Amino acid sequence: MKITGFETFIVPPRWLFLKIETDEGLSGWGEPVVEGKAHTVQAAVEELMDYLIGQDPQRIEDLWQLMYRGGFYRGGAILMSAIAGIDQALWDIKGKIYNAPVYQLLGGACRNSMRVYSWIGGDRPIDVVKAALEKKAAGFTAIKMNASEEMQFIDTHDKIYAIVERVAAIREACGPEFGIAVDFHGRLHKPMARGLARELDPYRLMFIEEPVLPENNEVLREIAHHTSTPIATGERMYSRWEFKNLLKDGVVDIIQPDLSHAGGITECKKIFAMAEAFDVAVAPHCPLGPIALAACLQVDATSYNAVIQEQSLGIHYNQGNDLLDYITDPAVFAYSYGHVHIPSGPGLGITVNEEYVRRMAAEGHRWRNPVWRHRDGSIAEW
Repeated sequence: MKITGFETFIVPPRWLFLKIETDEGLSGWGEPVVEGKAHTVQAAVEELMDYLIGQDPQRIEDLWQLMYRGGFYRGGAILMSAIAGIDQALWDIKGKIYNAPVYQLLGGACRNSMRVYSWIGGDRPIDVVKAALEKKAAGFTAIKMNASEEMQFIDTHDKIYAIVERVAAIREACGPEFGIAVDFHGRLHKPMARGLARELDPYRLMFIEEPVLPENNEVLREIAHHTSTPIATGERMYSRWEFKNLLKDGVVDIIQPDLSHAGGITECKKIFAMAEAFDVAVAPHCPLGPIALAACLQVDATSYNAVIQEQSLGIHYNQGNDLLDYITDPAVFAYSYGHVHIPSGPGLGITVNEEYVRRMAAEGHRWRNPVWRHRDGSIAEW
């Protein structure tokens, strides 16, 4: 079998899909995208596919190494996301060759379903108690919310108190068993992150996420001294080499690699296994589309330390199109009691509605994240 061609599809709300074709009629789908940089990743996919046309799609490890090591310059959000989507599509093809879900080719499942959480509150968190109760009523057992709006290096403590009040209200409304995760989103710097982590400790959060930017991961040790809440990070880390020192430092409890950013199924399976050796849990990042979520669940199924999965149904970014619109059978992602079953069809376990993809690709998108500024006019972290 040989790879004969590929197509990319920029589809709303902010996604990029990839279809890889073979000379035996089998095709596979991937989701190579960086949110806000879909066209840049599309160009990187086109460049990488020059190496793959005519190659055997079953030699996934070799093709991964070719894409990663063959270009001399490597790593980073764009290149690793391009590799990730190609890798997902290759695994999708391989599963279809053997008429088996990807998890069977990775050693088989160690679980039947995966716990999931739902987003509430938007970029600037509002109405979080109402939204949390709605998600609980819908069967979710956990939610995640952004902590704050803009936050200066040294800011006023009324912003800290406002965050704590929101979390306290959710905890009171939803009960002690309900999972609450608070995403600092890298918006806070060390002085404010340290204080907020301490103030949130009494509310027994599921985790705090990205309390500082990943380029400042050395600060996590100091933050860990001020809280017993599990610390999560990793959505903006792109390879096992980036996770290596984080795990060796022993200051993170949950890592969050994104299977559309961190090299795909091949690389993330290795990252998950590295984390298990350090007794660190995994909660993959995935505010993306159905192909990315299917890839996550295939690896989750085989990974003992995978504890909960992000998913984008109803997320505030999904304006006009949502997670289930691009697949023929939305029931594959039916959520029940806060869990979703692992897709068991061949490959990634979903069937992409190609006709709808093509129709929406004609519309396309140029999604960009908002640009925030502080009151003094300086750029704020979004």
